[in-house]
Amino acid sequence: MPLIGDDAPSFKAVTTQGPISFPEDYKGKWVILFSHPADFTPVCTTEFITFASIMDELKEMNTELIGLSVDSLYSHIAWLRKIQELDYKGMKNVEVKFPLIEDIRMEVANKFGMIQPNASNTQAVRAVFFIDPKAKIRCILYYPLSLGRNFDEIKRIIKGLQKADSDGVATPADWRPGDDVIVPTAGSCGVAKERMESKDDNMYCLDWFLCFKKEKK
Repeated sequence: MPLIGDDAPSFKAVTTQGPISFPEDYKGKWVILFSHPADFTPVCTTEFITFASIMDELKEMNTELIGLSVDSLYSHIAWLRKIQELDYKGMKNVEVKFPLIEDIRMEVANKFGMIQPNASNTQAVRAVFFIDPKAKIRCILYYPLSLGRNFDEIKRIIKGLQKADSDGVATPADWRPGDDVIVPTAGSCGVAKERMESKDDNMYCLDWFLCFKKEKK
């Protein structure tokens, strides 16, 4: 099973949007690769409607979606067509335009550790892999079969990772875009002293090891 910081396993797959090659087809993009247990299941249906409804928002964040289950391509197509007929929380006529991988032989699922025998030998768990433009795995979430994913958290993770990369900072507990961020911990006594005595209006410290950069409002 790949871990955070590893290169994401490469693969070629048949999908509902045609064949894809990963990571070649996604150079320069962030990718959310997620698995679901099976087509025509209730929790998965609500998730796919929600994923499809935020697809454009994710694209604005340079992020692409790839779904996976161990069902056949024809099952995928039939299920996604049925989804368009449903109305869930005001989301209706939803067309799933991101690729959904056919993985009957579980080749991709096994590469990513999505099959967990104590949960099921025949279905993938609800895994979410956040992969950066260099095809490195940056975050992994696992949900049991009974628990639907938190989509606010999925978006927050992408925004937080991108913020950390662009500004060289970390994000504190319950961070949301626009909140103050944490600057790297002082690496010497001198820097620690400077920070504690600093009059910089854009930074404040709770202690020498915990300093925040104010975000412009």
